[in-house]
Amino acid sequence: MQALSDANILLVFGTDTGNTEEVADKICDAFAQHGCAVEMVNITDVEAEQYEEQDLIIFGIPTWDFGGIQGDFEEVEADLEALKLPGKTVALYGLGDQLGYGYYFVDAMGWVKEKLHDSGARFIGAWPTEGYDFDESRAANADKSFFCGLAIDEDQQFDLTDDRIETWVKQLFAEFEVEQSDAV
Repeated sequence: MQALSDANILLVFGTDTGNTEEVADKICDAFAQHGCAVEMVNITDVEAEQYEEQDLIIFGIPTWDFGGIQGDFEEVEADLEALKLPGKTVALYGLGDQLGYGYYFVDAMGWVKEKLHDSGARFIGAWPTEGYDFDESRAANADKSFFCGLAIDEDQQFDLTDDRIETWVKQLFAEFEVEQSDAV
């Protein structure tokens, strides 16, 4: 069984305004507090071989306007669908605006999960929807109790971001350990 502190971790993000990259930096800092190094790379710069070397891959994406996918991720849609990640663990985080776009809140995060559905990866890091005020989300499960990853709202709830990241990273440590023991 491998501990997350010994794992190779890659954080892949796309951003237009810099917010998703800033959240990526905070996630990397939270991992560093646990003694983990995380390689952070923009989706435009990642090479397919980099995925093969990882134990945990974190994808971060913002949702634009009415459920729009960040442009760099749209450009690599076919590559995402073709990824083969058996034995790999994936976690997701997404940014959105629940007040301005409550019917599309963090939809892009759900889109990424859909694109990776057939990759063979195991997903961890589902995040409760409690504390959010949204109408619909492609990233939420059927009963809207969980998102498929960490939901961040830098527009309406920026004051909660740091605590959410810290809690989520601790959750990833616990889930990765359980997931690794189940895989053995």
